[in-house]
Formats: sequence, C-alpha cells, structure tokens
Amino acid sequence: MEQKQISVELRTQTGKNSCRQIRMTGLIPGIVYGKGIEPVPVTLNPKELSAALAGEGGRNTLLALKGGGSLEGSMVIVSDILREPLKRAMLHVDLHKLSMEEKVRVHVPINIVGTAIGVKEGGMLDVVMHSLDIECLPGQIPDHIDVDVTDLTIGHSIHVADMKLPAGLKALIDSRASIVSILGKAKDEGTAAAEQ
Repeated sequence: MEQKQISVELRTQTGKNSCRQIRMTGLIPGIVYGKGIEPVPVTLNPKELSAALAGEGGRNTLLALKGGGSLEGSMVIVSDILREPLKRAMLHVDLHKLSMEEKVRVHVPINIVGTAIGVKEGGMLDVVMHSLDIECLPGQIPDHIDVDVTDLTIGHSIHVADMKLPAGLKALIDSRASIVSILGKAKDEGTAAAEQ
C-alpha cells in the first residue's frame, strides 16, 4: 500500500461556529483518534487530502501526518468524510491513528480480471460483490483484490472461499458469499446439433 504525507494543524476551538470559520478560510476541521489516545481536533487542506486519496488506494491510503505537534509522523487512515449533500464538498474528516503492528478492518475494491468462457458462450457476467471487507496489518492493505474469471462457465460462480487472498489478509464475510456469476442458459446438445 502506498504511503503519502498530509499536513495538519492542531486546533483549540471546537463547535459549529469554529468549524464554520475554519471552512471559510478554505480549510476543513477534522479529528484524529485511535487506540490509547485522546481525540485530537485538527485542521487540514481539503485539496491536499483529495490529492492524497486520488490514487488507486483511495480512502485506504496510509497518510503520514506532517505538523500537528505530538501527531507529527503518525500514520493514519481516513475512516469517514462528511460531505455537503449537493456539491459534495468536504465538511469534516475523521482520521484513525494506526499502529503498524495491529490489524485493521478496511473495505477494498474487487477488480475483475479476464474474459469468462461463459461470456464467450453467450452468458452474462453478473458481478454481485464490488468490494470486500478484509482484516490485515496496515502495511498489507492492497489497492484492490483481483478475481480472475477466465475459466468461469455458464451457471457457475466464484465465491469468497474460492479467492486466493495474499498472505496476511482475512475476508470478513461468509466464505459461501458469491462474488461473480455467469448467468444464461447453456446450449443443450439437441439445439447445438440442430444448428449445425
């Protein structure tokens, strides 16, 4: 997983009025929290945050904090972003301070790879699950998880149990859950013979 840096400043004022004033300066309020620390109010630049999260890792990108006094050098991950409903502008961000030795739970996109045999035979690819909740160490968070559908035939599915997850990753969902299926009717031999 890629690591990026982001600048933060400690803030002493909290509450709605303070947050509104911060937004008027072009910054956004945030909070840094984590195991064993008191929540720390901060301000940060929404453009810098958007740029840091723009890569493939998205909200799972590990962020090293610059500034912020005792938070300097802390590794965080975005746990929540409050957005303005219409314009989608950032209003507030929650940053979860991580220990690189403790596992975290994250939401990772699923990347479908290949063209299924069943699709070539006239079936339709039905992607049931577009992301997967996993548990792993922060340094092991993948940008995405590849699911190869090349050998998938009509009427068959790939389930969570069929995935080959990298070492250290654990899926947090029922292993019988379906990720992708090929829908459609396989041609029976009589129909195939009649068409020849």
